Amino acid sequence: MRDHNGMRPLDIVILMKLVALDNQPWQYRDLSSCLYISISEISESLNRSILAGLVDQGSKKIRRNSLMEFIQYGFHYVFPQVPGALVNGIATAHSHPYYSSSIVSQIPYVWPSPTGTIRGQAIQPLHKGVVKAVLKDEILYKLLASLDILRVGKVREINIALNELKSQIL
Repeated sequence: MRDHNGMRPLDIVILMKLVALDNQPWQYRDLSSCLYISISEISESLNRSILAGLVDQGSKKIRRNSLMEFIQYGFHYVFPQVPGALVNGIATAHSHPYYSSSIVSQIPYVWPSPTGTIRGQAIQPLHKGVVKAVLKDEILYKLLASLDILRVGKVREINIALNELKSQIL
């Protein structure tokens, strides 16, 4: 196992996919194909997560309380984001369909994508494969959009997203 040189954004994407799987059995190649991340990157990511105490080494299950603690108190410091230019993309953060009814905003936030149908301020996804992966997994989509609220939202929005993340993770 390599040294731990800090968490990377794709580590969070992989952990959120494991949350979305809800204790269903999985293999490295399954994660690789659905997240558009190579098998070697999946392996290295899970090793980093084990060293960080977010995944149990023996069972390869998420330590949900530890993950939630990291998300609540450290995520926005480790993976900050400043919304960018207006682009076409896929709705994220408070523009996600789940949040759009409770959080009103003038300009939507989007992950840039040439196939996107919404025009809004660009939020860089945690990994380039996210834009394709969320089209196949609604739970993963909602989890990653919730995390984007932590990256760019205001206090009220962040509290709404944290409540949703807690209900999904814990």
